Amino acid sequence: MKTDSQIQKDVMDELKWQPFLNSSAIGVAVKNGIVTLSGTVDTFSKKITAERAAKKVIGVKAIAEDIQIGVSPVYRKTDTEIAEAVLNALKWHSAVPDDKIKIKVEDGTVTMEGELEWEYQRVSAKTAIQDLTGVRSVINLITLRPRISPAELEQKISAAFQRSANIDATKVHAGISGNTVTLTGRVRSFAESEDAADVAWAAPGVFHVVNNLDIEEPELAF
Repeated sequence: MKTDSQIQKDVMDELKWQPFLNSSAIGVAVKNGIVTLSGTVDTFSKKITAERAAKKVIGVKAIAEDIQIGVSPVYRKTDTEIAEAVLNALKWHSAVPDDKIKIKVEDGTVTMEGELEWEYQRVSAKTAIQDLTGVRSVINLITLRPRISPAELEQKISAAFQRSANIDATKVHAGISGNTVTLTGRVRSFAESEDAADVAWAAPGVFHVVNNLDIEEPELAF
């Protein structure tokens, strides 16, 4: 089992491995396998990148994310300017039906609402705008329209688990209740847990994913 200090070192090393980040600007604290990230970055996407990097590390059980976004006055935008940039970004993204999305911008926080058919469209909408100058955070309230029966949904998710090189499909189960997917079983890392949740979200008509996967304690070699 990894100690907190070992996990802290591994997370810091993983942050340094990300060319997009200035790792010296991000603080890392670990207690009982829970990683707290702090510091200041200049874009929302860097905040997300730091979080994803920490999740890759074996032994990490959860992330407490306290990174702040400090936009330089030179690059600061008004909410109106941000809204115009968001609308243009959505309009030119081929995977996003922009006419079905409504946005609101307040103090640099972009809120998206609407109804789409696929999770990849919902994710693409967020990805299209999170790198825009002036955006401090993105609240994605877009919902998905149901398309298939619960039995078909469970079959499709199970098949996707079996295709994945990153998921041990024999240890992960997806239970379906309406349009909610509940994941149970055991995984080897936080990253595998996130991968399983991503697979469930990718299925058509999924409204909610409840991730109850347990993370196995890593065995150390001596």
